[in-house]
Amino acid sequence: MQHARPLPSYLVQRYHGWKATTWTENRAWYRRLADEGQRPRAMVISCCDSRVHVTSIFGADQGEFFIHRNIANLVPPYAPDGHQHGTSAAVEYAVTTLKVAHLIVVGHSSCGGVKGCHDMCSGAAPALEEKSSFVGRWMDLLRPGYERVKGLAPEEQLRALEREAVLVSLENLMTFPFVKDAVEAEEMTLHGLWNDISAGGLEHYDSEARAFVAL
Repeated sequence: MQHARPLPSYLVQRYHGWKATTWTENRAWYRRLADEGQRPRAMVISCCDSRVHVTSIFGADQGEFFIHRNIANLVPPYAPDGHQHGTSAAVEYAVTTLKVAHLIVVGHSSCGGVKGCHDMCSGAAPALEEKSSFVGRWMDLLRPGYERVKGLAPEEQLRALEREAVLVSLENLMTFPFVKDAVEAEEMTLHGLWNDISAGGLEHYDSEARAFVAL
């Protein structure tokens, strides 16, 4: 791999700082994690956005969450077509092997992927319509959500579409037979959250009220 270069010095320095403090003070815990394997209580599907830090939001320790991140925290529908499916593989492993008790989808404010979907669906981003656009084809998953919010006032559409990204993912999760079976057997619960980055707010989806409610 002739194109791989040494790590930036600031990352190297941070690693040595972590090794000398956090790891050294908790070496028995890290050894236990390595020897006994992971037993996370929950899987979290969140956005790749660097501002979304679910372990900080919930004060989670290493080994507590099985985390999968992708553009706009989307889950595709169940499609056993023999192709590569990273998100679906992560869901399968979490549910069938790790047997997590909770599966949590976390959306957020100012999501660039969601804005890209909105621009694409409204005709303002023709480049995302190209078959060669990986982002555009991934954001096709959110088109049903756009159809549900396009009638809202323009200033309300983006926030609504960010929440739709959570709802579309929850809907698609239930198309996976092993997810549906685990939920119906009450062995696992699904949760939808939306994080307001600026205000530090967190909302959860209340299925009875059919609305996101502040925690």
